[in-house]
Formats: sequence, structure tokens, C-alpha cells
Amino acid sequence: MNALAPSLASPAASPRVALFSGNYNYIRDGANQALNRLVAYLERQHVAVRVYSPTAEAPAFEHAGHVVSVPSIAIPRRPEYRLALGLPKAVRDDLAAFRPNLFHLSAPDLLGYKALKLAHAWGIPAVASVHTRFETYARYYKGFGWLEAPIRRYLQSFYGQCVQVLAPSDSMTEQLRAEGMGRDIRKWGRGIDSQLFSPARRDESWRAAHGIAPDEVVVAFVGRLVLEKGLGVFADAVNRARTTSRARVMIVGDGPERAWFADRLGSAVFTGFLQGEDLARAYASADIFFNPSTTETFGNVTLEAMASSLPAICARATGSMSLVGHGVTGFLCESHSADEYAGYLLRLLDDAGLRRGMGAASRQRSLHFNWEHILGEVLANYREALGLPPLALQSSELAVAV
Repeated sequence: MNALAPSLASPAASPRVALFSGNYNYIRDGANQALNRLVAYLERQHVAVRVYSPTAEAPAFEHAGHVVSVPSIAIPRRPEYRLALGLPKAVRDDLAAFRPNLFHLSAPDLLGYKALKLAHAWGIPAVASVHTRFETYARYYKGFGWLEAPIRRYLQSFYGQCVQVLAPSDSMTEQLRAEGMGRDIRKWGRGIDSQLFSPARRDESWRAAHGIAPDEVVVAFVGRLVLEKGLGVFADAVNRARTTSRARVMIVGDGPERAWFADRLGSAVFTGFLQGEDLARAYASADIFFNPSTTETFGNVTLEAMASSLPAICARATGSMSLVGHGVTGFLCESHSADEYAGYLLRLLDDAGLRRGMGAASRQRSLHFNWEHILGEVLANYREALGLPPLALQSSELAVAV
């Protein structure tokens, strides 16, 4: 055992977690929102935690915990994201002073790879969490499809060297097991703030201010405007459905493909990036949620929409399969084709009763996702990785999590 790590055999020992992230606070997305919630929870439980991540001069939000900036460069063709350049001596010295006994790797990038090697050198267990299906990204960029197989092989090697792999949904854990992505694959689910994301946030005056007529049925997309979110099939499907039904498209989010997307969608409402109560109001003021992405490992935006009482139309893929009940809370598209999506859109666009029934079922389903319980399970996994006895859950953490 390396001298940096405290004795893991002592019953008085507790986790000291070094968390490595490719994007902890400089762009808001579902992955870093989950990581920030985790860090805030660990600090409330008096667990020492320190975050190592690339940073930007203007963070996207106020982050939780102490962040050590790792040298990085902008990624070519996607300059909004940054690539860490590994672990230089100054960062390793900071790690040595912090004296972690557990590494949490949240991305299999260069930073995660270097951290994994350092964990092995120091004799410290490494836990990985899966937030994105990186191997699928190559499908969406012409000429890069050949990269999918070698990326998958690298991920199998990376996750295979971790003592635990945490996946955000049952469907994702099953997929990782089938693909040999790790020895011990466990679920780290996601929760929802059901008071913030609620149908009570619906605002007819807000709709009117955005030029939405009272009789228009709003189909919402929420997320980063990048090709891997399925923007092409979204545009094709809604354009086919709009030819026979009074629908209005609302796009919440921003990204490098905004101009291309707007050109494809015509009269769509683009709100730009929203957060907090503004985001919750936008969800609740829509009528249908449409998320065709096949790259999700969970689908935070889908759960937020469901909590807002929206029926959801999603790809039958990891993440969505664990959230949407086909024919109950929405529809799952098997073929991922524009025609099938358009068919489901038309069923909901033309049947207000079906929308209301599925929306109510979505709201009820969302109430099972409790953050405190879910984050408590992550801490329990940490303690098990360190050979520490389990802690008794507090009463506030005993709510059912699905």
C-alpha cells in the first residue's frame, strides 16, 4: 500500500475522494449536474472530496466543492469542450497533499487514463462512473464511423481496470455487462427535484409571449444542439407530423448546430439555454417531450420532462428504456426512424386525452427518483470499495428509489 493513503483496515477510516472530471463546471450538462450533486452530498456527510478538472474563465454555474484546475486545450471542431493534458507535477503534488484513498473517474479521457495509472501506482482503488456513450459519437460525424470499434476496445480496457463501474440506469448496466465494460458494474441512478419540475409551472402568458397560440400543441426538445443528440431525425419527424397537425416546436438549449437546426425547423421557438425556474416553466408550458438521442446513459432531460407531466417520445435505447413505459408514459421508438417517430407524434398531437393520461402517469413515475437515497448508495459503494463497514441510512434517505 502506498504511504500516501491512510490505512484502509482501520474501522475509523473514511473515504477521501479525488474526483476526476472532463467538464465539472464550464458547460452545464447532465453529467456535471450529477457530479456536482454528488460532491455537495459528500460534503454534507463530512466526506473529504477534491475535484480535478479542466476549467474556463467563465464557468457555466457555481460549482460545489473545491476544484483544482487541470491544464487543458480546446477540442478541435468542438472548442466549447476542453481536453485535459494529463496530470502535471503540480497537480500530482496537490493530490499527494490531499492524500486520497479513492479515485473516482468520471470520464475515460486522457485525464481519467492518467489518473487510473496513478491510482494503480499508488495502490489506491479506482471507481468509474459512466455518463456518456462515447463510442456512439463517431456514428454522427461523416468519415469517423470506423472509430467506434477501437473506442469500444479502449473503454473495455479502461473500465476493466476499475474496482467498480457505476452506470446511471438499469438498461445501461445491462448494456455494459453485455459488452464486457468492467468486472463489477453497479447502478448509480439519478433523482429529480419534483417541486421545481412540476406541471404547476405551466404559464400560458409565457407561451403567448413566445408567439405560441392557445390551440397549438408544443413539442419540446431540451439539450445541447449537437448532432449526436439526434437533431436530424428530430427535424425530419416533426416536419412530417406538422403537415397534418397543428404543432409548434420549442427548442430549449444551445450549441454549435443551432443555425443548421433552425434552418431545418422553420417556425420553431428557440429559447436558448435556460436553467432553474425558467427551465421548469418551459417544460411545463410544453405538451409533448421528444428526445430521439441514442447516446444517453440516463436521460436527465427526459426525467425532468416527465416530472413536468409531459408524455415522452424517445429512442428505445439505454437510459430512456429505464424511464419511459411504452404506451403508459409515452412511446419508445424501436426503429429510430423519422416515420416511426412521426407516427407517435401524431397520436399524441391528435389526442388531448392521451396526452393528459400519459402526462399524469409520467409525473407519478418521476416521483420515485429520490436524490438523497441515490447519492447515499454511491457513498455506500465507496465504502465497500475501501473495505469499510456500511453506514446506517438517515431517515430522509429511506425513500424508495427506482
